[in-house]
Amino acid sequence: MAVRCTAIRMSHGGYHHEHITHIAWVEDGTSKPGVNTRADMVAFVERGGQGYVRDNDGDVAFLRVRVSAAGNKYVQTQADGIWKDNLLALPRF
Repeated sequence: MAVRCTAIRMSHGGYHHEHITHIAWVEDGTSKPGVNTRADMVAFVERGGQGYVRDNDGDVAFLRVRVSAAGNKYVQTQADGIWKDNLLALPRF
């Protein structure tokens, strides 16, 4: 199953990827919407699920799992081996 990420919720005062608390998404094929916590999205990607962000030009960057300096897992987009800020560019909810 692949999901297109559509919006994010940040912790109060946070502005980095590790401060994302929730990610809203739409499932490919069914258009079913959903919202998951950061931990749920990390687990989804680690189990082989595909999450992605499509930018205004139609380019796609896929979610990958990273680990912060404090040892906390989070997701960030990557395209062509380069870490991107596509998630941070999404609308907030």
